[in-house]
Amino acid sequence: MREKNISEDRKKYLRKIRKGKISVAVTQILILVIFIIGWEILANQGVIDSFITSQPSRILSTFLNLSSNGLLKHLGVTLLETLIGFVSGVVLGVAIAICLWWSPFLSKVSEPYLVVLNSLPKVALRTSYNYMGRSWNWCNNYNGVSNFINSNRIRNIKWFYKYRQRTYKNGTNIWSKQTSNSN
Repeated sequence: MREKNISEDRKKYLRKIRKGKISVAVTQILILVIFIIGWEILANQGVIDSFITSQPSRILSTFLNLSSNGLLKHLGVTLLETLIGFVSGVVLGVAIAICLWWSPFLSKVSEPYLVVLNSLPKVALRTSYNYMGRSWNWCNNYNGVSNFINSNRIRNIKWFYKYRQRTYKNGTNIWSKQTSNSN
């Protein structure tokens, strides 16, 4: 019923808009198809290294065999861990924000510390250099890199020095009882 009230000029305008949207979508799909076909041909001809960039056919066959190689299970675990981390981060962040909003004193006290934490690279805040907090029997310091938070051996300060290799320029150990004349 409403179409009867629309003028012919308006109908032409709406058709022109619809044709424009369709032509944009078709062009985008065509570019994607040409890119995938070109990628497959260049990988088959050896122009690009398929070890580094793979091939669309290999990616498709791997995608079709997801259930046979356990990738779906690992994808589910990764998704669950991501969601748990996101939700816990949001809940903790909102709780801290409410506390800081509620208490002007706490806000003023914590401001310089929050500014410093915000300027740190987020990678520096993870719990371990290689094992992301999952290491129980190994020292979590490799080549002098220490943890921001070491939850495994927090009560024993000797873990910090136990496996670190510190030497003077002449090769003697810094932690040994012998002193060096070169220093």
